[in-house]
Amino acid sequence: MSGPRDTWAAGAAYEPFIGRWSRPVAAEFVRWLEVPAGGRWLDVGCGTGALTEIVLAGADPREVVAVDPSEAFVRHAAAHVADLRASFAPGSATELPRGPFDVVVSGLVLNFVPDPAAALAAMRGVAPGGRIAAYVWDYAEGMGLLREFWDAAVRLDPEAAPLDEATRFPICRPEPLERLWREADLDQVAVRAIEVPTVFGRFEDLWSPFLGGQGPAPSYLASLTERRRSALREALRSRLGDGVIKMRARAWAVRGRVG
Repeated sequence: MSGPRDTWAAGAAYEPFIGRWSRPVAAEFVRWLEVPAGGRWLDVGCGTGALTEIVLAGADPREVVAVDPSEAFVRHAAAHVADLRASFAPGSATELPRGPFDVVVSGLVLNFVPDPAAALAAMRGVAPGGRIAAYVWDYAEGMGLLREFWDAAVRLDPEAAPLDEATRFPICRPEPLERLWREADLDQVAVRAIEVPTVFGRFEDLWSPFLGGQGPAPSYLASLTERRRSALREALRSRLGDGVIKMRARAWAVRGRVG
């Protein structure tokens, strides 16, 4: 089953879906990197600007250059990050702005890059002696929101199993992440989990963002007929209830240094 194409075209729809949960992960990620103030950062796959904002607020950089292949996300980020130290431009993970950079980071993106090894090689090339770090959701076990969605979707439609992000993105585990960093000949490689609470005031707070069409799960939902969408909604609601829903979101973070 080839499935619907992932859509990344509306920053305002992405924010309530995943953006709001990526920010606390980004904050812990930046603290973990322990980068001295005054550095020049590159944010690869900046999306709506969540990680760039956290770097600006918590790492006291001299400059943050941020790129993303979605021009719509770049426009959203540029309109919402009001800091003269930041600049945003369209760009891929393998064709990066000119360095040198002290730090290259990538948040919730690496699994969507067709050739992660090539992306790491490009990052190395613009950060001589610098640090390279990333984080991705633990789709298999730790990202409760998406785990519940795909478990319900596959129960109703077994043919959706190959679309489950846990299946599509095996890189999103500590072992393959560490291996990727080491095979890129990076030094001082370390991997850790970052976990944050995701609390929904009621079921609609959880469900409505899936209707925005941004990313794999919402893109799959948008491809369904109204009857099948309603069936999936009811399957999730019957499992999770209508009141406050408390979950956890876990990401895996990896860092290393260019020798």
